[in-house]
Amino acid sequence: QVRLVESGGGLVQAGDSLRLSCELSGHTFTTYAMGWFRETPEKDRALVAAITKPSTGSKTLYADSVKGRFTITRNNAENTVYLHMNSVKPQDTGRYYCAADSGVGPHTRAIEYDSWGQGTQVTVSS
Repeated sequence: QVRLVESGGGLVQAGDSLRLSCELSGHTFTTYAMGWFRETPEKDRALVAAITKPSTGSKTLYADSVKGRFTITRNNAENTVYLHMNSVKPQDTGRYYCAADSGVGPHTRAIEYDSWGQGTQVTVSS
């Protein structure tokens, strides 16, 4: 059974940088495309960034709101996907979830992801 554990959230100020981590265990990491989603009380879970499997070139996809500020990377030796968040804004506030997709990817809809972590809270103050 796939298990995803996120870490790295916290309270930061606008303009700061933050790195979220998500470690996958229980299955072969390289067989999954990975995604980061954000959820707030006002909005359903929505894709922030995704990265495909190494076999398909580890291609990336970003929400328009984070392009140029966030970067998703994966370390296949450590079974970990990262979300590097730069120049954060108050509207980046939310609970961030890591998700694994056994399909080709990158997929944008939450329903296309097979496994989810518990999430990590990011709060950006102005």
